[in-house]
Formats: sequence, C-alpha cells, structure tokens
Amino acid sequence: MSHPKILFALSLLISLPTSALQPRPIPNPEVGLDGAATMHSDTYSSDTTPLVGPLGNGSSSVKSKSIALAAACPTSLIRSDGHPLVLCTNMFGLNPVVQILNKKSGLSMAKLNLPAGSLLGGVYAYLDNQDRLVMVDGKHNLVRVKAWLDSRRIIKRWKVSIDESVSLTEAVNSHCGGDCDSVVSINAGGQGDIWFATKQGLVGIYDSLSGSIKTVKLAQGEEIHNSFSNTLEGQAGIATDEALYVIHRDEDGQPHIQWRAAYDSGSHRKPGQLSKGTGATPTFFGPLTGSEYLMITDNNDVQASLLVYKTKGAELICQYPLFTAGSSGTENSAIGIGTSVIVASTYGYPYPKVPDGVPAAVPAKADFAAGMVRIDLHQDESGCDLVWQNSLRSSAVPKLSTADNLIYTVERRGVMNKAKAGLADSFYFTALDPDTGVTLYQKRIGGGFFSDTLQMAGNIGKDRVYWQGTVGGMIRISPK
Repeated sequence: MSHPKILFALSLLISLPTSALQPRPIPNPEVGLDGAATMHSDTYSSDTTPLVGPLGNGSSSVKSKSIALAAACPTSLIRSDGHPLVLCTNMFGLNPVVQILNKKSGLSMAKLNLPAGSLLGGVYAYLDNQDRLVMVDGKHNLVRVKAWLDSRRIIKRWKVSIDESVSLTEAVNSHCGGDCDSVVSINAGGQGDIWFATKQGLVGIYDSLSGSIKTVKLAQGEEIHNSFSNTLEGQAGIATDEALYVIHRDEDGQPHIQWRAAYDSGSHRKPGQLSKGTGATPTFFGPLTGSEYLMITDNNDVQASLLVYKTKGAELICQYPLFTAGSSGTENSAIGIGTSVIVASTYGYPYPKVPDGVPAAVPAKADFAAGMVRIDLHQDESGCDLVWQNSLRSSAVPKLSTADNLIYTVERRGVMNKAKAGLADSFYFTALDPDTGVTLYQKRIGGGFFSDTLQMAGNIGKDRVYWQGTVGGMIRISPK
C-alpha cells in the first residue's frame, strides 16, 4: 500500500491550483471573512472555503498545538485580521463564553461569559461585517459581541464586550405564552436583516434598520434542532424534525412559507445523532449561483438518504441511500458545491451529552460506523450517482478548500479497533482528494477525552491556519 505522504506529494504534482468543484456561493455582505464567518463557512452552509488550508501552496506537512480552554468549543469563527473569535461552553456552569484567541499562539487574550440557555442555543452564531459575533444568549437577547484592543492604558489589553443587545423575548414566546420557547439558531439574511429560528418552529426576521421583528409559525408540533441557511435572494432553508421548508422574505420584511416538503423522519433517534429526524443543517448549492438546490439527509430507520430539491418549486431531483443499511445516519451538514455533495457518517458516534428532552437512541449504543461519500447530480436534473465512497471515520464536519482542492477533517481511531470508540482514542488531522475520496495525508493531533472533536466544525483562517474545536478547547493546525 502506498504511504499517505507519498500519495500526497504525487497529488501536488498533478492537481490543479484550484478545485474543479465550483462555484462557491456569492459572499454575503452582512458577514465577515468569506469561508470562516459562520460554523458552516457561509450563510448558505456550503462547508467550503476560498481560503488556502495548511496543506496548500506546496506544504507537505503540518504542525499542531492544543489549547486548553476548560470549555468545549463548537463554534470557531475567524476574524478578518486572523484572530479567532470562538463561542464555547464552559465545563463548569455550562454557560456560553466568547473568547478572542491570539492568531499565532492560540492563547485566549480575553473572554466574556454569557447567560446559559439550551445545549444548542449557545452554539450557532456568525461574525458580521464588523467582525462582531452575533448570537442569542440564554435570556433571549440578540447580542453583537466585539473584541477590541483597549489602548487607553499604558499596557494595551484585549477586551470582549457586548456592543449591541436587542430583546427577542416577546417575539420568541408570543405564540405559546410565558417563557416557553428558545432560539436554536440565527443567520444573516443579506439585506440588513437577521433571521432566527426557535425550537418550537417559530421563524423570525429582525430588521436591524427599523428594529421591527416579524415572524411565521411552522406546522404545529414540529421542532427545529439544527441551524439553517440563507441566500441573498431573501430565502431561508429550514428543517424541522418532520419537514424541509423554504421561507421567503417579502418586500415588507415578512417571512412566508414558500414550500414545505415532508421527509422520512424515522421512528426513533439513532446513536450518533442529537435528535430524531434529520441531523443536517440544510445546504443551498448549485452550478450557477450556488443556490439552485437545497439538500438535507433524512432519517429512514434502516438507511438514511440524501435528498436534493430544486429551491424553486420543491421538486425532488435526487434521493440516494447513504452508507450501509442498518448503520446509516448522520448528524452533520454536507458539503455542497456545483452539482456535487459530500456527506460523512456519524452513526454510533459517542456523544458525552445530548440535549435535554430528546428521546433515547435506538439502539442505545452502536459501533462508530465508517463512511464518507460523494454524490453528483445529473446535468439534466434527472437523478444522481455515487462518485466514490471511503471508510473514513470522520469525527468533525468536513470542509472543502476550493483554493487547494482538499477536503479537511479529523479521523477518530479506537485503540484496538477503529470502530470501538473509547476514552483513549486518537484523533488525526486528515486531508482527502475530493475527486477520489482517497486519504492523502494524516497527522495525529491528540488523544483522550479532551481531544475529542465531537463532530464539531473547524474553519480555515488567515495564514493557512485551521482551527478545530474540541471538548477541552481548540487545536491550531498550521503549515510545518
């Protein structure tokens, strides 16, 4: 078998300088560094970036540094100056904490603790075009958090503080009365508006110019457990535990349901998922504007499928079974670009904690099932085909760099058996060829519980540095 480093070196000789997988979505003017300002890279949730990664520009190896922050850090957002502004959950207190990290050392330069909410309520956020972190805290406040260098004293110090705050309490709870609902996720709409979605299926738009908040309620009894995506055309792709929606913003800023498509949500939550129904954030993608299609994965009891719809009209143009029947499921958003989709399995992933109130997994535990697949749509939109499938056990959300034509992720390996996940497992930074699915490079970056990347999303920032959250903090991965 060829050595991974040899394969990687050969790939550099024959690969194009940029990926054949195009186009990426048009950058949203309301967010910061393109490819690194949201958990899933952009407001479309493409999980792609135009930035060069640690193995781009001829680099043949990487170095890594673990940064202990006493917090799990699922949201690694990179400012335009290269400093990460990360949203973590403290180990003690389980409250959100925003930290500004030094781009060279990775050490925390300042932090701000915020009120606790639900497990996922303090996860989804984005950086606006002023590099402020936009999120909703545990008290239903929409806040913009800034990190700044205080030069008023002789010794300059970084500080993190709330720059703006707007209460969403009345809007969030108006449909049910009392303190009865909570915001799951927010996203930038691209027209000076901020969208939010609640656990109980309320979708709202806050107009930052007028201060108005307008909402629409999705079907009764449906819940939202994941993030959502926005296009620059005033549309949002939102998935509940029963259906996929496209919501449209009219000229008056009012959200309307454009279409609803029910999917197979399954009869139970699978091991390796955090809720029943789809585990995916819906992703817009397409060959022209990057938003012609909208996709999710379903939760069929036996074998989950990729579902791709036309954004206009809700026509299902691709339904493809994923991974191996009986151990098929994913909690992750897929990579979507051009007419290609790349999905990683999370079936059996051992999460140390799941959100309150979710049903027990069936079965309660399972081996961590391997698999990453690429599926391409037919040009005439008549279906889709499998391009490749591998046996990688990805323990992070895969990201595609269109600048160096590599998929970056982290692989989890058991000590005696790769499929048997345990506390002593090792984690390997991994680069794959998006054309073949072949692993080109791997390097061990940690081991044990606090190195667990927990299916969290990393991001590439400036200087080809990849930032990946872990249970205990962050890992900084850079060219060697």
